[in-house]
Amino acid sequence: MNQDHAQYLLERLVERVDRVIVGKKKEIELAVVAMLSGGHILLEDVPGVGKTLLARTLAACIGGTLGRIQFTSDLLPSDVTGVNVYHAKHGEFEFRPGPVFAHMLLADEINRAAPRTQSALLEAMEERKVTVDGVTRSLPKPFLLLATQNPLEYEGTYRLPEAQLDRFLMRLTLGYPEPEQEINMLGRMDIWSSEAEIKPVLVPEEMMAMQRQVRSVLVDDAIKRYMVSVADASRRHPQIALGISPRGTLAWMGAAKAMAYYKGRMFVTPDDVQAVAAAVLPHRLVLKTEAKLADLRGEQALADVLARVDVPIYARLGASS
Repeated sequence: MNQDHAQYLLERLVERVDRVIVGKKKEIELAVVAMLSGGHILLEDVPGVGKTLLARTLAACIGGTLGRIQFTSDLLPSDVTGVNVYHAKHGEFEFRPGPVFAHMLLADEINRAAPRTQSALLEAMEERKVTVDGVTRSLPKPFLLLATQNPLEYEGTYRLPEAQLDRFLMRLTLGYPEPEQEINMLGRMDIWSSEAEIKPVLVPEEMMAMQRQVRSVLVDDAIKRYMVSVADASRRHPQIALGISPRGTLAWMGAAKAMAYYKGRMFVTPDDVQAVAAAVLPHRLVLKTEAKLADLRGEQALADVLARVDVPIYARLGASS
């Protein structure tokens, strides 16, 4: 795909979503960057700030098939992956695919389901495949999971397993809009009454072509050493029990490459690395008990880790071209 055409499509995509989700352009751009790198997105915030609307709007703009699961405490793994049904007339089993068999899966309030059901998504998230009764089936390409969750302080929620959290490329928080933005939002709802009225900006094949180009974005050795140094510093931090894993470092580099591509470049700058760090890394940190008791958050621990590692010198020169 021509890079100029790709930039045109990405600009239209962000603009289209921004017309529905008012005042959250930065979060929208990060979500698009996650898509470009082929990563999954966890939207975490209080109820009513637009998590589900953002996920559904992105799905409508991308095109392809959309699956949705409303996670509840009684949801079973087979409700996610599908089930084999026996037909007595034909004397054989027929597989009925679950909602996971879609280009984009919206997992609404994912932390309301029990850990056993949440774990049913692990294979799909990591390998883009699902195994049911010993038979492995591939998911459509591209496959993207957009999950929403409410804070753990709310009743009826479960903590996501660390292994599953680590498979989300980004964790994004929307927050409340500013008063003027909320007034603007009320006016726009007269125009966009539902995501069904939103026309796709691109098709799944175009997104796959962009993802292939993202993998070709160049990363200088100095930037790789910087990311590894940050990961190593997180593993040695006195308030962090488990630091950034090698999978986390790979995810960070992939997101930085996608950010560079989104900005129209085929090489990564330190600015790209810094731009995605807060979305990619904090949810991968496991804090020590004393740090949790002191109300330390992953974002604060990450900021301290980043402050301990020198950024490559040309980041300070504002290299962005």
